[in-house]
Amino acid sequence: MAMRALALLLLLALPAYAQSPDAGLPEMLAQLKAAPGPEAAAALEQKIAAAWLGEATPAVRLLLESGMRALDAHAPTEAADDFDAATTLQPTLAEAWSEQALAHFHADDSAAAIADIARALTLDPQHFTAFETLSYIAQSRGDWVGALAAWQKLLSIDPQIAGGAERLKMLERRALGQNT
Repeated sequence: MAMRALALLLLLALPAYAQSPDAGLPEMLAQLKAAPGPEAAAALEQKIAAAWLGEATPAVRLLLESGMRALDAHAPTEAADDFDAATTLQPTLAEAWSEQALAHFHADDSAAAIADIARALTLDPQHFTAFETLSYIAQSRGDWVGALAAWQKLLSIDPQIAGGAERLKMLERRALGQNT
């Protein structure tokens, strides 16, 4: 019963930290950086992801949604095709490049994924999911220092990401040999 009450309180507190639907991305990113905990951060992460998707044209949005469904269905090559079409139609959309990077990573093409992330971060240096993907790519290549650096950058944008502190400790141990 106490857990239900706590969960209800957390849900009631979230609107205080979440921006109104018309809030701009810079404001939401500032709120994310100041989020008091993982629950508030998760709500803001969803709003930011929706804002990123909202920057897409209708055709590109359909391609992104199709690609995301393909990724969920473990079809990274099909997803990459959708994201490639999205980046062709709207090459200035960081979200499309970030999603394409994820598809390339799942298709075991880390070189293409890194190039896509570079493009996404050139367009939006605050694209925290691109840093998340970059961290996992570096880890998969055994580049623990690179994985740590990407994760630290992600935490500078989204310090309350779920599991963030635990992953940071693991990466520090692997990259720096620290017992944190």
